[in-house]
Amino acid sequence: MARVVFKNVTKTFGRNVIGLKNFSLEVPDKSFVVLVGPSGCGKSTALRLVAGLDEPTDGEIYIGQKLANNLPPRERDVAMVFQNYALYPHMSVLDNMAFGLRLRKYRKHDVKERIIQTAKILGIEELLTRKPRALSGGQRQRVALGRAIVREPKVFLFDEPLSNLDAKLRVQMRTELLRLHQRLESTVIYVTHDQVEALTMGELIVILKAGVTQQVADPLTLYNRPANLFIAGFIGSPSMNFLTGRIEGQDAFRFVGGDIDLELPNSGSLKNRVGSTIILGIRPEDIFPATTNTSQGLRAKVEVLEPIGEAVYLHLRIGRSALVARFPPDSSPELRETVRIWMDLGKAHYFDPQSEKRIE
Repeated sequence: MARVVFKNVTKTFGRNVIGLKNFSLEVPDKSFVVLVGPSGCGKSTALRLVAGLDEPTDGEIYIGQKLANNLPPRERDVAMVFQNYALYPHMSVLDNMAFGLRLRKYRKHDVKERIIQTAKILGIEELLTRKPRALSGGQRQRVALGRAIVREPKVFLFDEPLSNLDAKLRVQMRTELLRLHQRLESTVIYVTHDQVEALTMGELIVILKAGVTQQVADPLTLYNRPANLFIAGFIGSPSMNFLTGRIEGQDAFRFVGGDIDLELPNSGSLKNRVGSTIILGIRPEDIFPATTNTSQGLRAKVEVLEPIGEAVYLHLRIGRSALVARFPPDSSPELRETVRIWMDLGKAHYFDPQSEKRIE
């Protein structure tokens, strides 16, 4: 396998459309790196640049020790798995998996041996004689994976490979992909728009927005210390709640915004913000039903209830402010009931409203 390095890579389409802007990233050898972001953020563009399907407008791309900018796709030794499987409908599963090896003039014995071994790994031995139309979505995805695996490339590129599957099968395939990665000790660059998928699969996650890198970190760091307002709202489901207000006080600090008045933990960073407007972020799981001995409590009206089995998501209204809270199912109030809540402000996040960057 091999590492992949982007050095100040820019890709433009025409004069005004930017796919990637000054993108730098090192994908370590044998790592599983996920590129995530909304549609049009440049994540698939990055994959296509590594595969050689597009050429960078500026910057350098290395695969292993080789500068790959001018290498044709067949010499890059990468395998790409697409969202739509891209199987040849007139060929059997065996022929689909063998196609790339035959183009490279592998011996028939070696081709058959690789296909049988890969089919066992993926559990598709009994499907080798079938055509794609006789396969389910999950089976087609396994065949597309198998076609990439038999080549034993330096780098695997996955472009939203699970987005066409139903929810249950997506979870199952995520687990299978991770097991496959551990077994093959492969270098993987994986693209998705699903932040849950990114958090559960990536050793390292790259968040992109409009072609620009927002943060590169491990899943826990992204979740617990988002670098800016966009990441805080993008990572987590339901997303983080945001409240806008002023910092008041001298020795003890308060957050005051509309109908919300909160006593904040003592913090040196907040001392420098007294009199200024900030954005406070709090995740749904850090909002709880208040008890009688809780000094900190807010009255909120329940507007929507979303039971999900192990918890209930409450959509709350406090004056003009809307919040989502995650409550235990046994403490769920009634619709339109007024409840008392408290927030674990030790886990709150603070952002500058102008720069949208995290206040440390």
